Amino acid sequence: MDVLCGLVDLFVMLVFVRVVLSWFPVDPRGAVGQVARLVSAVTDPVMEPVRRILPSVGPIDISPIVVVLFLNLVVKRLILGC
Repeated sequence: MDVLCGLVDLFVMLVFVRVVLSWFPVDPRGAVGQVARLVSAVTDPVMEPVRRILPSVGPIDISPIVVVLFLNLVVKRLILGC
């Protein structure tokens, strides 16, 4: 269980990294651009379905908030018991 809890924590960190990287212009050919692509590739399978379900809130993407809350409250607390 500790490994799964650690993986959930790592994924939550990647979601936060994705949010922070979205605040700054990133050169897609640079090192930060490569990190941004990797983080997007890892988080997209979870974030995209949530984006499709949630209503639009203008230019603000609230899917990271929903994903982090779901992972921390449901997955970690109720399912894994971390």
